[in-house]
Amino acid sequence: MKYFLICFICIYGFGLNCQNLTIKIEKGNTMNTLKDQIEKQSDYKLAYAEEISSQLTFNIEMDYENISISDLIKELNHKLPHDFKALGNNITIKPHGIKMDTQSPHTLSGSIYDENNQPLFGASITVQKLQKGTTTDEEGKFSLQLPQGRHEVTISFLGYNTITKIILLNRDMDWSLQMQPGGETLEEVIIEQNNKATNIKKPQMSMNSLSMKEIKQIPVALGEPDPLKSLLTLPGVTNAGEGSSGFNVRGGAADQNLILLDNVPIYSDSHLFGFFSVFNADAVNSLDLYKGGIPSKYGGRVSSVLDITQNNGDYKDFKFEGGVGLISSKLKVEGPLQQDKASFMLAGRTSYAHLFLQLADNENSAKFYDLNAKLNYQLNENNSLHFSGYLGKDVFDISDSFSSRYGNTMGKINWKHRFTKDVTSDLSIFYSDYQFGLNLNTLSFNWDSGIASYGLKYGWQHYISKNVQLNYGIEATYYDFNPGILIPNSSESTVNYRELDRKYALEPSAYIDVNQKIGDHLEIRYGLRYSTFYRYGQQEVNIYENSPVEYNPVYNIYQEGTPIGTKFYGSGEVISSFNNLEPRAALSYILNDESSIKASYNRMAQYLHIVSNSQSPTPVNIWTPSGPFIQPQILDQYALGYFRNFNNNRYSLETEAFYKNISNRIDYVDGANLIANNDIEQVLLNGKARAYGLEVLLRKNSGDLTGWISYTLSRAEQKTEGRTPKEPGIANGNWYLSPYDKLHNLSITGNYEYTKKWSFSANFALQSGQPVTYPNGYYEFGGIPVPNYSIRNENRLPLYHHLDLAATLTPKPNREKSWKSYWVFSIYNVYNRKNAASIRFTTNDDTGINEARRLSIFGILPSVSYNFKF
Repeated sequence: MKYFLICFICIYGFGLNCQNLTIKIEKGNTMNTLKDQIEKQSDYKLAYAEEISSQLTFNIEMDYENISISDLIKELNHKLPHDFKALGNNITIKPHGIKMDTQSPHTLSGSIYDENNQPLFGASITVQKLQKGTTTDEEGKFSLQLPQGRHEVTISFLGYNTITKIILLNRDMDWSLQMQPGGETLEEVIIEQNNKATNIKKPQMSMNSLSMKEIKQIPVALGEPDPLKSLLTLPGVTNAGEGSSGFNVRGGAADQNLILLDNVPIYSDSHLFGFFSVFNADAVNSLDLYKGGIPSKYGGRVSSVLDITQNNGDYKDFKFEGGVGLISSKLKVEGPLQQDKASFMLAGRTSYAHLFLQLADNENSAKFYDLNAKLNYQLNENNSLHFSGYLGKDVFDISDSFSSRYGNTMGKINWKHRFTKDVTSDLSIFYSDYQFGLNLNTLSFNWDSGIASYGLKYGWQHYISKNVQLNYGIEATYYDFNPGILIPNSSESTVNYRELDRKYALEPSAYIDVNQKIGDHLEIRYGLRYSTFYRYGQQEVNIYENSPVEYNPVYNIYQEGTPIGTKFYGSGEVISSFNNLEPRAALSYILNDESSIKASYNRMAQYLHIVSNSQSPTPVNIWTPSGPFIQPQILDQYALGYFRNFNNNRYSLETEAFYKNISNRIDYVDGANLIANNDIEQVLLNGKARAYGLEVLLRKNSGDLTGWISYTLSRAEQKTEGRTPKEPGIANGNWYLSPYDKLHNLSITGNYEYTKKWSFSANFALQSGQPVTYPNGYYEFGGIPVPNYSIRNENRLPLYHHLDLAATLTPKPNREKSWKSYWVFSIYNVYNRKNAASIRFTTNDDTGINEARRLSIFGILPSVSYNFKF
């Protein structure tokens, strides 16, 4: 018997090592693939429970030539979370049988993408039994620490089909998953997820996001979907009226908004003096507006941050999308440069309203065009390169007497690198500028101005543990300001060449944010940003005995001071420098599964300013840096809110109360001359501003009828006191209404899916009239009536409101067809409300009676557009 056992062992061992195999396993293969390859090449059979086949999907590649059974079993035991053992002619497979061990956690990390291989920001990864989870970042990446053992992991993103995977975690794992949109159709019942429910767990507050689908459903003037105009449907966001550029957030000025396109600053946001924004909705992937609780990675403005990202381009298939409207058309193409490795996106848009003017023998012209580009290249699983670009230009001509050309240019290259599963980085360099050119043939001169910036950003994301995440980085931006150059363009010109002093500045900064979960109910984010600002020569700076602005007590007015000398600063010599610590903090306390309370505080510094006394930015506006006479603006903002989801996320409610205070807010003396003023400090006073209010946002997230109601009750004020007891300041040194104050702001937006072919949308907007200064009387001087004005911004324009409707027709709503198209019919300002853009007081030439004249931009405005994709 003993000899028999020895012989059996020898024969069994010899046979085990003599049967050599070729094994090739790819990512995504199941246990059945391994089973087929082993059983076809040997006498061995695989024996395992049925559930193992469904549990185990290979997330690694295996490629072996001429490997023995014993060596293969060693490799399988080393690389897979199961026990492989040879018993006779069978290879048994069993779970390791590892019990939960909270002392030996492992990391589950990865990336989540949509159907177009665009990263999904905010996708949820949860392990329900452990009550643990996380969400993906802007790059679609996540990291979650879990104890050893078997887990059921759910990946969900509202609006996409949920993915559930069962894993046996005995080592660190990395995933890359693609989610599919929509729901699952079962016997005419459509199961859909919504992507609008409020995230009650995250400490981020005062932030709103809009999807491109929502933006394209909102009716707008002239029928062109507009990401910036869509912001006006959100609480706390207003603008200066119809046909105006810029937007105002919580009572702030337009220049207090940091507008980022792929994380690069954009200095002008509109085409055709405000009728269109510079952002092509087809080229935009996501839009996030931060009104408060702003993370430390953002800085440089004191009202808001608008973070817009462009589409990456599809890595698998070529796709085309475009549209034809009444005055503009657009086209986007995207696709792979190398399958699953490199992609591109190109989008263009142009207007042709000027062609209709020419057909009508009108010599005036107004047109624009813009181009968007995005290139991506995946070097390997840890490195990728990306390029983003934008070019936009406007041309505005009035006969042969006046012409203007202006626009933005932006370019960025960045490298994304993953050091480990817990540490990733993003390094980028960028260039961005805004140039404005004016040609006045009647006076025979050209005027050119602009701002150019060059920057570097290097940021890191570091997952310390399941409860602690770090975001930190450094930035530096160099500015070249061109306030203006006056150039005679003919020998008959009466204008002499003049160049205003160019200004140069450098803004370095560093930041860190800590996201920390404390227990089951509290999550906090706290951080610090350290910003500095250096103003450089070459420049000659005025010296004043007292102040650049002098007070004349005889006439009770402010007037320009007289320099007593100048000081020259050479190239690279520091004229002024500033530095500020900007602490940030936010928290979320979960009351129950449906509601939470959030609070935030942030301090921010702004070193750049627009010199303008108009409420709406215009192309001729000039950016100027802080320096000897202009201090940086400093913001302190506090917010407290209650957030809740109702009826299984069918409805969401967000309420916030906020208060913000801004010091060193620029104010202008009455009658200030701001155009081509080389000594701008002579008409500026330093004041302060404050804003406070309550915002409410109620959303219906699912069903045939979706939409939201937003309401804001707020007050925005400024105060510029006299520098001495004898000086009046502005408005006698009292608080007065800011030009951006809107006491009431109501917006109702809805979309109704009537059938697969027809959908309808509507938007109603109502705002308090804009603060203005009316004359309260007049006097005659030499027989000419001269108006006498009241205290600044003591009056208001009439109430502003309008209703817009749109209908979308999809003739053949068949997803199987490659060509998909739809028509959009819209009516802006349905009941033809003549909203006042301004009111001008003048004397009637016929009657000699003083009268007020209202200027309105739009009445009722129908439009139609045809859109397609294939």
